[in-house]
Amino acid sequence: MTTAERPAAAVLAEAAAAAGYAPSVHNTQPWRWRVTTDALDLIAVRDRQLRVADPDGRLLTISCGAALHHARVALATEGRAPDVTRMPDPANPDHLARITIGERTPVTPQAMRLFQAARLRHTDRRPVSDTPVGPAAIEEIRRTVHTEGLELHVLTTDQVLDLAAAASHADKAETEDEQQRTELAYWIGGDRPDGTGVPDAVIPSRAPETTVPGRDFVRAGTLSVGAGHDRAAVYAMLYGPGDEPADWLRAGEALSASWLAATEQGLTVLPFSSVIELPATREALRRVISGIGYPYLVLRLGLADPDVAGPPHTPRLPGAQTIDVVTG
Repeated sequence: MTTAERPAAAVLAEAAAAAGYAPSVHNTQPWRWRVTTDALDLIAVRDRQLRVADPDGRLLTISCGAALHHARVALATEGRAPDVTRMPDPANPDHLARITIGERTPVTPQAMRLFQAARLRHTDRRPVSDTPVGPAAIEEIRRTVHTEGLELHVLTTDQVLDLAAAASHADKAETEDEQQRTELAYWIGGDRPDGTGVPDAVIPSRAPETTVPGRDFVRAGTLSVGAGHDRAAVYAMLYGPGDEPADWLRAGEALSASWLAATEQGLTVLPFSSVIELPATREALRRVISGIGYPYLVLRLGLADPDVAGPPHTPRLPGAQTIDVVTG
């Protein structure tokens, strides 16, 4: 059966399944999909919201935006242009997007490469190698972010030091808060048989010796980190013009797009969300861009250390995200 003969619902359901590879805060996958005969609806799942760390749902919505972009990538490999309506129902803020199938488009090699990158993409919390990131790779990621309607600011050396201070402050505040620790413990560590959360295998076995500290998970994992540092890493801030749910959704799409572009360039990505969770550190990051926009996430970009085994891919199990098919 050709793509032209396939029911729209089948194509949309496969796009929803592919979205399960998208990154999300603590791998909460806080979304569900509703498939009808001619549309795919993206709906926030508040039961998976980090109520303490993310009371406004900023990181939840960014995570859902990443899933939305992954679905768009999957549809492109079917030769279909997705028509996306964001925030389609003002009366239901949890209804984040609706996708319908648009006109037929050629299946390009780039579309197939992006889809492959979505399956290869993963979070790497190890220190990066001492090999610098090429300027062409950064420019390609910047172009990709701009295509999604956002901007990418590469931090200067002094701004990286400011980021390090902000990350240390955010982690200290989190680990000293009992409610934060309880919430963190629910999603972090263990074998994670349900496919959500962050398993031990992708958590460093010790704190890496880096300028900018990674999130303190308050437990050691089993991931070897080697003797590397982050001196050759590039830190870049995703930012945009607004700070409302519609903007956060767009930020998630840009996050996904930039991550896939980085994966194509052979770079590893580590997002820093703790500095976004606290209003004080978020405002400090806004001052870095002179208040011309709102920061959504900071990304560490680098080349993996070839002498240390990388983390496994976080399992993507069928039940981790919910797909409701309603075609009757």
